[in-house]
Amino acid sequence: MQDITSENIDELHRKIGTNVMRVRKEKGLTQLDLALSIGLKSVGLISVAEIYHNKKHFNIEHLYKIATALDVEITDFFKDIQTK
Repeated sequence: MQDITSENIDELHRKIGTNVMRVRKEKGLTQLDLALSIGLKSVGLISVAEIYHNKKHFNIEHLYKIATALDVEITDFFKDIQTK
């Protein structure tokens, strides 16, 4: 079994954030539109988690709400993630 490093986890969070941003932009939503649609009052979480700033990232509840708001499969946020 491969050792999972903190760098692997950082890359995972970066890729998920990048995928959320890509899908959000494809759907024509701003960060504020998305934040409001998942029950947030500001873009704070969306803006930092999309770029994994200060290790802030989306949790599974966020991803579920975002997938619902964007009308996509939650698995879309896990595209191009290498596990090997």
